Amino acid sequence: MAAKLTPLKVDPEADRLISDGAHFLGMTKNLVAEAVRVYLEIRREEIRARMREVMALLDGTNRSRLALLTGLTPEQIDAVGGIGENL
Repeated sequence: MAAKLTPLKVDPEADRLISDGAHFLGMTKNLVAEAVRVYLEIRREEIRARMREVMALLDGTNRSRLALLTGLTPEQIDAVGGIGENL
């Protein structure tokens, strides 16, 4: 089954750069997909480090999940009434 393509919303300047780059490289707008793959490959270690940081914050509790999702500290969550762990 082929993957569904979705439009990418970018500002007009970025769209012009994509169009020009694709044209002069003799590519379709697959330029964006290739550029994203290259960019993420270059920053792979940074991404892995951040993933390890985030995973270290999760301790299996709803409180740690809520803290990660909201950006609140566990102490701030407790200050506003906490969260039941049997949710």
